[in-house]
Amino acid sequence: MSLLPIIEIPDPVLRAQSAPVERVDDELRRLIADMFDTMYAAPGIGLAAVQLAIPRRLFIIDLQDPEEEGGEPVKKPLVFINPEILTSSDETNVYNEGCLSIPDQYAEVERPASVRARWLDADGKQQEGEVDGLLATCFQHETDHLNGILFIDHISRLRRDMVLKKLTKLRKENKNLVA
Repeated sequence: MSLLPIIEIPDPVLRAQSAPVERVDDELRRLIADMFDTMYAAPGIGLAAVQLAIPRRLFIIDLQDPEEEGGEPVKKPLVFINPEILTSSDETNVYNEGCLSIPDQYAEVERPASVRARWLDADGKQQEGEVDGLLATCFQHETDHLNGILFIDHISRLRRDMVLKKLTKLRKENKNLVA
């Protein structure tokens, strides 16, 4: 498996609409495996193909169960191909979201508490179901990526400007450390 480079803002590919996945085959399964390796190494709990400069309607999520005493977290990898949100609940949740394409920056985002969704799994089988809790937040966050939307688009302009300013400062500091 391979680790793939994660693109960061302001890369314009992050604002692109992702195209549907045409077929689920061995090549796509290799990409999915590479995506999991990349996400775990980052580390993150979700990753959309577009974040790897591959604008296809595909994302992965693994919320992982907490580790047992002294052990590794239990991985629960989920694959979503050509996902659609069919309906959203009126009830909302607020989570402190982050994004591998906006490193080390977080903001509270309000989203529907649950969604009814449809997608293909890693075997190309149609799935449909109710998604709630943190998984619903991640599902919506990653679906947004496929539509060129970032979590910072859901917060106030003032808060968004603060996040971007902090990111710019962090990048400058890191650049100075490397030089």
